[in-house]
Amino acid sequence: MRRAMPAVGNSTRGGPFVTSMIRAVQVSRVNAPLRVVDLPEPSPGYGKVRIAVEACGICGSDVAMVQGGFGDGPFPLTPGHEIAGRIDMLGDGVEGWQLGDRVAVGWFGGNDGTCQSCREGDAINCVNLQVPGLAYPGGYAGSTVVPTSALARIPGELTFAEAAPMGCAGVTVFNALRRTSAWPGDLVAVLGLGGLGHLAVQFADKMGFDVVVIDRGGKKEATAKQLGARHYLDSTVQDVAEELRALGGAKVILATAPQPAAMTAAIDGLRARGELVVVGFSPEKIEVSPVQLITGQKTLRGHNAGTSREVEETLRFVAQSGVRAITEQASLEDAPQAFDEMLAGATRFRGVLTTARS
Repeated sequence: MRRAMPAVGNSTRGGPFVTSMIRAVQVSRVNAPLRVVDLPEPSPGYGKVRIAVEACGICGSDVAMVQGGFGDGPFPLTPGHEIAGRIDMLGDGVEGWQLGDRVAVGWFGGNDGTCQSCREGDAINCVNLQVPGLAYPGGYAGSTVVPTSALARIPGELTFAEAAPMGCAGVTVFNALRRTSAWPGDLVAVLGLGGLGHLAVQFADKMGFDVVVIDRGGKKEATAKQLGARHYLDSTVQDVAEELRALGGAKVILATAPQPAAMTAAIDGLRARGELVVVGFSPEKIEVSPVQLITGQKTLRGHNAGTSREVEETLRFVAQSGVRAITEQASLEDAPQAFDEMLAGATRFRGVLTTARS
């Protein structure tokens, strides 16, 4: 038997023949404009919960979904995979979660539990990974239904708007940094001070690294240093690799900007046994020779986001350390405009949609 808590701000629940409605963003086909429409309120099936969405981050990966970067399906779609809200309905078979629990859901929206990666404990690389917006309607909505495997608890110190970007952007850079071979005091470079990069700088600083930011132009230098960087390199006027070597060489370069040419230019700034870790998504190629990797035994690798457990760990670290995303908030009704601003690069640094609830 399903257990429900009245959803604040949604349409009034009626009898068995009355369908409650929610406001949600819908994209009808590839590259179609975002539209805010009324859709039937979903109910959770076995092993799932419904979340009354309070906030949802606007991520660059949402653009890829809307533009058909993940194929022609599943249109019409509702984007949004940086979800924060409260559980307001439990499906049958749900254990360990209660009505009213504050939860986040990120890029990891569930896994099959049976593929080789899952059986090896590597659920983020599940061959049937469920991503909100692709596997099921995402968080650009008043509510959404997710499997319990996708849930991460939000610490009481964080607001929903603070928690939402950590489900994808936050966990991605936090995981990437803590899984490197860098120790406190080592030089760690963050390539790109954008939605991912501004979080990476804060995490790296709180982890005790000597942080250098690499970006184009000098406009972001003051912000980079306010966020915790000790050094700033302007790639338009400085030889990035040479400058990194002058600082002793980077133990890690975390490439957050989707600019393979900039990654190529930075590789020779790594010290011996240094790592170039790529999280900035791009289909273009990084150019590197075997000699560059063999000399000094350097490493080049990519990094994905993180599981729900790792999102929860990220949120705990954020609550303890004071790391926060710099966001611009907009109401769900203004989602199309906020999405366009993110596309145009006009958002500083992450957009977050909020659902007004009385």
